[in-house]
Amino acid sequence: MSELTLTVMRLGFLAVLWLFVIVAVQVIRSDLFGTRVTQRGSRRESGRPQQAARQAAAPPAQRQQPSGGRQRRGAPSKLVVSEGSLTGTTVALQGQTITLGRAHDSTIVLDDDYASSRHARIYPDRDGQWIVEDLGSTNGTYLDRTRLTTPTPIPLGAPIRIGKTVIELRK
Repeated sequence: MSELTLTVMRLGFLAVLWLFVIVAVQVIRSDLFGTRVTQRGSRRESGRPQQAARQAAAPPAQRQQPSGGRQRRGAPSKLVVSEGSLTGTTVALQGQTITLGRAHDSTIVLDDDYASSRHARIYPDRDGQWIVEDLGSTNGTYLDRTRLTTPTPIPLGAPIRIGKTVIELRK
């Protein structure tokens, strides 16, 4: 082997080693400091313009029109956290997409080691049925003990499990 080839291989190995060290430090940093959890109730009034701006900036396929009319009979009206650190939290279903995860801009911020930053989303389809979709999370999203692989309609009262958190659609 020539001296040049050996030097290039040494430098390549050194670059890969440094890349590994940098990634390891980032993972350790995120595990130690985590994400910042904010109180949702105190930002309710100031969060409305942000939500409208986020919805306006979304691509047309993701925009959801708020339902100004009456809901159909038997349709769910709220999303309730029944287990986990946010037990008792209720989110009114108003036709908008609900995001779940550890990210601070999620609709429901999960303080759970088994949740990804962008874990899942719940959205209405054109027929008024609510759909849950796993967003490529590491530990998965479960609907009534079944791991989700595709967007799936949510029956009323069926538990949606994300780590230690359980969420249900209710009237």
